Formats: sequence, C-alpha cells, structure tokens
Amino acid sequence: MRWLRRKAATHLRRDRKRVDHAISGEEYRKAIHAAVCDHGTHDYYTGEKLDWSLISTYDNAKSKAGRSEYKAQFALLPTVDHVSGEDGRYDFVICAWRTNDAKNDLSYEQFVALCRRVIEHADQA
Repeated sequence: MRWLRRKAATHLRRDRKRVDHAISGEEYRKAIHAAVCDHGTHDYYTGEKLDWSLISTYDNAKSKAGRSEYKAQFALLPTVDHVSGEDGRYDFVICAWRTNDAKNDLSYEQFVALCRRVIEHADQA
C-alpha cells in the first residue's frame, strides 16, 4: 500500500504541472491499482516477469557505492509508466524499471519504433 501511495503522489505532483484538468490522488491510486491488477505480474512492454520482492529495498548509499552494477540488480523492479488514455487523461501500466528508463517520455509508438531501429542496427553490425 505504501508503494501505491508513493507512486500515485509522485505522478500526481508531476502531472499537475502538465494537464489542464483536475486530477486527484484517489483517481491516480485507483488507476495504478487497476494497472497492477490487470497486468502487474509482467512488464507491459517486454512480457518479462517482474520481481515484486524488490519493492522498497533500493538503498541510495549502496547505489552510490555500487553504481550501475547495483542498479542492474533492480532491472525487474516494478514501476509505473504513463500512457495516454482515450479521453486525453493519463492511464498507467506496470513495467520494469529498466524498461521505464529506456522508454522515458516516449509514446508507445515512438518506443516501439526506437526498439526496431536498435534491432535493425544490431542486425547490420
């Protein structure tokens, strides 16, 4: 429950600066909870199984010392990604932290196009 509240609060703070309609913490908690219930066992984009045991285990001090090797251990940490809903409001999907880092602010279509370009380039090498 703590994870859900933190994720909703983080997205709410950021989105209040981006949208022109009212949004609430309750609305975001419900939408994120629905995303977890719908497909929270696997990364929405890659199908990889998510590791929910990693929730609330990240340690900033260890991250600073271990750098990318430490962060790599959290690749399958479940996190929340924005997707554009049909009504112009945000909706959410659950994906791995690594995937969310790679996708960043890209739309689904832009992300898939980028992945295809990466594969095409790798196949040419």
